[in-house]
Amino acid sequence: MIRLRRTATAAALTLTAVAATVLGLAGPASAHVTVNPKEATQGGYGRFAFRVPNESDTASTTKVEVNLPENAPVGSVSTMPVPGWTVAVEKRKVDPPIEVHGSQLTEAVSKLTWTAAPNGGVKPGEFQEFPVSMGPLPQVDRMVFKVLQTYSDGNVSRWIEEPTPGGEEPENPAPVLTLTAATASASPVASAPAATAAEDDDDDDADTGAATALGVAGLVAGLAGIVLGGLAFLRTRREPTAKS
Repeated sequence: MIRLRRTATAAALTLTAVAATVLGLAGPASAHVTVNPKEATQGGYGRFAFRVPNESDTASTTKVEVNLPENAPVGSVSTMPVPGWTVAVEKRKVDPPIEVHGSQLTEAVSKLTWTAAPNGGVKPGEFQEFPVSMGPLPQVDRMVFKVLQTYSDGNVSRWIEEPTPGGEEPENPAPVLTLTAATASASPVASAPAATAAEDDDDDDADTGAATALGVAGLVAGLAGIVLGGLAFLRTRREPTAKS
């Protein structure tokens, strides 16, 4: 019995240690700045959000600087208002120009800087998302956004390390947007909802026809009942009353 208790105690301690190790490793990995969604299609447009968690226990995040990759210029970049924050957009020359939808792109957004209002920012234990609309997305495998996160105490977290495919995650990874090539199979998939809608319309038409037929049948039955009732009433009126 004592041996069984010792074995159970050792197993419990081992599980506790493993759980603490796993949670300890998962904590820092989930706390860095990310871009969401993490995947998109080359040549398309999309809405993305830079998610910024606050890792400090005492200071607030007051400024977020997102650098767009120089090797992957985007034709159109627009931001969504974030309450309590202002955004500054910096642009750079694209040399040589690149063609985007038949036009020559000579200038592209290079940096987005969000600054919190006085006494504002992302407080300890909180996170903030900064939405951006971008497109058409470049013909590259991925876009790496190097981010600087400034705190109210002057500390700066530099999320600028590019991850290596298949390698370990760096200590300060930069947000990465993976881009995939558009496939021809996307067209049939896109047309599928239309076919489904057509089938739904056919079903609706069938249901409507059946409902109409039932309604007509009910109306005929009702009229027949009225006629028969009237005839019975007239027959009763015509029959002589039995004398006592």
